[in-house]
Amino acid sequence: MTPPDTENPFRIDGGPRHALVRPKDAASLVLVKHEAGGIRVLMGERAKGHFFLPGRFVFPGGRVDACDWRLAVPTDLRPEVRAKVAAGTTPAKARALGLAAIRETFEETGVLVGALTASPPRTRAEPWRRFFAEGAVPVLEALDFIARAITPPGRPRRFDARFFMADAGHIAKSLGETRTSGELLKPVWLTLKEAHAADVLPITRVVLKEVEARLTDRPDPARPVPFYIPRAGKAVVRLL
Repeated sequence: MTPPDTENPFRIDGGPRHALVRPKDAASLVLVKHEAGGIRVLMGERAKGHFFLPGRFVFPGGRVDACDWRLAVPTDLRPEVRAKVAAGTTPAKARALGLAAIRETFEETGVLVGALTASPPRTRAEPWRRFFAEGAVPVLEALDFIARAITPPGRPRRFDARFFMADAGHIAKSLGETRTSGELLKPVWLTLKEAHAADVLPITRVVLKEVEARLTDRPDPARPVPFYIPRAGKAVVRLL
């Protein structure tokens, strides 16, 4: 089994330091597609005018919203996945994180990860109302948990980010870029080689290596999830 990546994902590329900011809970989703030419992942380029990470290629994702905690749908993370996501927190937050990853992917790329249904749930939360209006329901069972990382101090925004992964076969519908939030420019399916060559953060490169290891090694449900914690400018890796 390939061990978790030991590259420093918190290498600072220069720029001003900022006041201490408390990390916010966030989730990203790495969607993978298997093709004859190899594995592809769904990414998007952040608009150049954004205050945070302008021009970088990222996985869709963002902060956990209150509606992710309250949403009532008949789905949950698989027990072994939920246990790792909930390490140090609660199963309720683990579920909210998984839902946030699916919701943010929908908002930023127009891709609905889930299953089509004739009777979608009802909710007052606008982001999820738009999701359900497409006749789909999120399927948390499709998610694997592959990494966690806390943004180091000194950055303008900090996140306690959980990275999930799901196969593109779990996409219920794709609406196209005209139905997205506009936070990411045109979403693209990149080969792993193209993704490594793109303008990505060090932590993104580390997650890409974890994706590759999980998809090319013999499948191992017990594979530990690396948790990258900043300390003195470097990363302490704890295995979940």
